[in-house]
Amino acid sequence: MKYYDKLIFELSAEGKRGWSLPKSAFPAVPALDAELLRAEDPALPEVSEVDVVRHYTALSQMNFGVDSGFYPLGSCTMKYNPKINEELAAHPGFASLHPLQSDEDAAGAVALRDGLEKCLCSITGMKAFTFEPCAGAHGELTGLMLIRSYHNSRGDFARTKIIVPDSAHGTNPASAAVCGLQVVQVNSRPDGRVDIEALRPLLGDDIAGMMLTNPNTLGLFESQIGEIAALVHECGGLMYYDGANMNPLIGVVRPGDMGFDVMHLNLHKSFSTPHGGGGPGSGPVGVNDKLKEFLPKIKVSAFHGNFAVMMRAYAYILSLGRENVPMLGRLATLSANYIKESLKDVYCLPIEGLCKHEFVFDGLADKSTGVTTLDIAKRLLDYGFHAPTIYFPLLFHQSIMIEPTETEGKDTLDSFIAVMRCIAEEAASDPEMVKSAPHTTPVRRPDEATAARHPQLKFADL
Repeated sequence: MKYYDKLIFELSAEGKRGWSLPKSAFPAVPALDAELLRAEDPALPEVSEVDVVRHYTALSQMNFGVDSGFYPLGSCTMKYNPKINEELAAHPGFASLHPLQSDEDAAGAVALRDGLEKCLCSITGMKAFTFEPCAGAHGELTGLMLIRSYHNSRGDFARTKIIVPDSAHGTNPASAAVCGLQVVQVNSRPDGRVDIEALRPLLGDDIAGMMLTNPNTLGLFESQIGEIAALVHECGGLMYYDGANMNPLIGVVRPGDMGFDVMHLNLHKSFSTPHGGGGPGSGPVGVNDKLKEFLPKIKVSAFHGNFAVMMRAYAYILSLGRENVPMLGRLATLSANYIKESLKDVYCLPIEGLCKHEFVFDGLADKSTGVTTLDIAKRLLDYGFHAPTIYFPLLFHQSIMIEPTETEGKDTLDSFIAVMRCIAEEAASDPEMVKSAPHTTPVRRPDEATAARHPQLKFADL
């Protein structure tokens, strides 16, 4: 048995101790009331310091991260981020600043926030930003609240519907529902883009606006965005831009120039904060002149959002400079198209043509093997690659969404392409081997449904 095959509770032995603290120089605190005390000590493992270090080191080696391998996770932009930005975000002059300190003490932080706002306005074509939202969905809710405030200020209370494409991120209809808006779905054409003819009959004086991701979740640019925006504006609605897919457009095209009135950005996806595990995040919301006056009236978090995420973003943008920011989108687009064109003979490409930062296969081209998208994702782990997003978007039965990002070199992309081709060959020659993957990971195929419904969160439950 390997050391890390044992749980830390199994390493526990009475009397072991992983800490040593000096005697306190402070007077003893008064005893707590009996009702505040535990009836018995917590059931914590008793282990030595070296046991603790080896336990957490072993856990880190069992995990997968972008620092250890390729992470082509579409829709989430799991990319490498320069470590210098982490160092700057930890600068004690900012990290130790309390949000209730005086304006004089916070002058540097205010200057940083204002500088970042200026950069983001330049990149997006918006006129002002609020940094309060702490995630993309939080930004969506804030943007929709702004839209409602705008209509209500005009006495236009009948606008209670929001149009959302069938290819939208799941947070779009959820955010609209939380905001009290009724979701109206508009379908896509066979080429994966919004069907304008299906949009027209949905427009009316009850439409508050339309939420749109461009490029959409298939990685396709909405080439008729100008006409879509004009139609929504003509009926009195506003355009909301979901910035989750901003990666390929940074420095190339601005949502404000496409006709969007309000948008959010995911600083933790596009602007250099490590993304995953639930945070940290930042979803600043930008608006045009029409909505600018409503920003101070929306209070959605205690202070000014996740400041360290803002610091990373500002450092990232300044280090790239105006001349290099556009390379982010261009390289992301180049990488995605390179992989797509290299694999479309063995994987089913439902929509041909130029993609942006990501694209979607509909499983293997040869469906006769019975090998599913889940099987492919599990087999990738045996080759040292994290799986891409699977079974999303819901437009295809066996969706594989691949997003290589701009930070991966050609050697890495070629290795990934070779492995994907190898898996396709294995599916034809030995499908059962692929269906039973992974074969080399500490955990193979857990029962995810049972784990979600009946989680075992304590050692005592095992």
